[in-house]
Amino acid sequence: MKYPITISNSDLISQGKDKAGINWGQAILGSLIMMIVSGVVGVIPFALGSLLLAGPLGLGYAIWALKIVREDDFKLDHIFDGFKNFGNALATYLLNVLLILLWSLLLIVPGIIKALAYSQALYVLADEPEIGPMDALKKSEAMMNGNKVKYFLLGLIFMLLSFACVLTLGIGFLFLLPVMQITLANFYNEVKMNYTGEDRINEIEQTGEGE
Repeated sequence: MKYPITISNSDLISQGKDKAGINWGQAILGSLIMMIVSGVVGVIPFALGSLLLAGPLGLGYAIWALKIVREDDFKLDHIFDGFKNFGNALATYLLNVLLILLWSLLLIVPGIIKALAYSQALYVLADEPEIGPMDALKKSEAMMNGNKVKYFLLGLIFMLLSFACVLTLGIGFLFLLPVMQITLANFYNEVKMNYTGEDRINEIEQTGEGE
């Protein structure tokens, strides 16, 4: 069964910018922290840093961004909340990488399709800390059924915007990175509501349908 969301990518980006604009200082500082930490992790020999820490860091960034999207109380230290679920985050990330690699051995296209399908796994883990790695990947795959093309195009848009930021000597990334991360979290939020039927429930409540 497919669960395509109807919101356009331009609206997703616009909402991401609005959410970041609620507190630009926190949004920019959060992205700077992630850039610095990722840079430090990247210098660890033999890619051990990336393999061990990319999962917990990605989970923490997902938790932080979702709190902004949902307008929950958030603090910068939420970025490191992924380490509270280190084992699950690490296993989910490594399993994700392994499965994409195996699919890519067949052909590049199947690998890309699976990468898109599993792209929401850490967000799923952010919402369901007790879920197992394989279940997180399976749920992501189910949620992304009908949404992979939209997500791929959203990624292309941010890639083009990244090239434009290079022309600003990198200054543009201070604004693009938080907007991008919050937009991607917003994408997950929309997909999740569509998958669980929450958006339909909200629509019925707003219109009074079924009374």
